Amino acid sequence: MDVDQFELHAEMEDRHWWFLGRRHILQTLVGQLVPAGAGKLVVDVGCGTGGNIGALGEHYATVGIDTSATAIDLARRRFPRTRFWCGELAEAPGDLDADADLFLLTDVIEHVSDDFLLLSTLLARCKVGAHVLITVPANPHLWSSHDVALGHYRRYDVARFRRVWDGLPVDLRLLSYFNARLYPPIRLIRWVTRRLGGSAGRLGTDLSVPPASINRVLARIFAGEGKVLARRLDENGSGGYRAGASLVAVLRLREAGISPRGKPADVPADGLAEAGRGE
Repeated sequence: MDVDQFELHAEMEDRHWWFLGRRHILQTLVGQLVPAGAGKLVVDVGCGTGGNIGALGEHYATVGIDTSATAIDLARRRFPRTRFWCGELAEAPGDLDADADLFLLTDVIEHVSDDFLLLSTLLARCKVGAHVLITVPANPHLWSSHDVALGHYRRYDVARFRRVWDGLPVDLRLLSYFNARLYPPIRLIRWVTRRLGGSAGRLGTDLSVPPASINRVLARIFAGEGKVLARRLDENGSGGYRAGASLVAVLRLREAGISPRGKPADVPADGLAEAGRGE
């Protein structure tokens, strides 16, 4: 993502229904996984402009990590309670390894060419018992100019998502689609924008705030999925949403000693992403 994209996110994430609804869902899950209390640390890897981790700053010690200096600068100005660090995960301060109770990877791993390496590098830094909450865009058939504009390499189905942690010593506490209630209109919008060769919002994305009353209703509908997902913890994905525009997983590290690993040779290339990005 470039400077304009980060500035757009900073502008939208306190107003747009998608950001508001997703943040409510994340807060609901975080509250279930790590009850608020003194000394509880939540770390957001790929925090962008800080909206998700900043919203947790009242109840937790919070740290945001991102490789973009622009994003970190915007985040620091808006969320002074949170400690922000600019750089690669592998070079982040070492105290995070021992102290963090929960790591967030929210709509991050689709932005890197080797998602296996990113997740295994993070898990290698976790203490045993720590959680990692991951969200990704779902359904390769939804691929559009929105994904290209945001620098996505891929959208995920369940099988491809599972591959990223398969074989690692983690317990799966949740795996489900979400953004399910609004999935039909999202599919329609993506179909129309592909047919027209454009996007529904600004800077080639689908980010555009609808009228205030509609925006509030959409945010409420989306946010309502949080309670459903929280009830599905420890059911290994069974009973969750079976279709949606996003996927969520919650992992708990069972054993230490993970070594970072790269993408296996048998994982298909990100063909849609490469075509869309002109690579």
